[in-house]
Formats: sequence, structure tokens, C-alpha cells
Amino acid sequence: MKSLLWYLVAALGEIAGCFAFWTWLRLGKSPLWTVPGVLSLVIFALALTRIDSAAAGRAYAAYGGVYILSSLLWMWVVEKTRPDQWDAIGACICLIGAAVILFGPRNL
Repeated sequence: MKSLLWYLVAALGEIAGCFAFWTWLRLGKSPLWTVPGVLSLVIFALALTRIDSAAAGRAYAAYGGVYILSSLLWMWVVEKTRPDQWDAIGACICLIGAAVILFGPRNL
């Protein structure tokens, strides 16, 4: 459960950070948008290191599913664009994959 919270913090940090750069470069806003963007990306990196996993690669791989779902929620809430059925199906597939990576039995 604690890892899920860190994954959500990481997703918010990464999406907000990248969106700040998107706002600057794609929407023509002030370069000052990069300041909160960089801070958000630092939060992302710090949060991802808090995931309870012996291997960084496994934590990052599982994060992919959380990131995809969070990105679609961002699109819906912040950008006011509702995900369609293909977005939802794709996110479900990714979350299943993330669960297999995180919770699959390990031969340790």
C-alpha cells in the first residue's frame, strides 16, 4: 500500500513536470514554467526511489502502468479531454502487466 502512494506521488510529479515543459514549448507560455517543472521532476525521482523493491528496474517497469493511468486521469481532469474506450482498455492491460511485475512470485 505504501508503494502505491509513492507511485502516485511519482506520477503526479512526472506528469506535472513534463506538462510544465509542454506548456512552455507547445503552448507558448513563459519559460518560467520550467522552474516548477524541474521541481516536480525532482519530486518524481525522489518518490520513485521510495518504492519497496530490491531492483530499480522492476520498480520502474511497474511504475509504467501507474504512469499510464495517471496520464489519462490528468488528460481528463486538467486538459478536459475524456479518455475513450481504447484509452481505458490500454490502461487496464498496462495495470495488469504492472501487477504481474510487482506481485509475481520470485525465486529468491
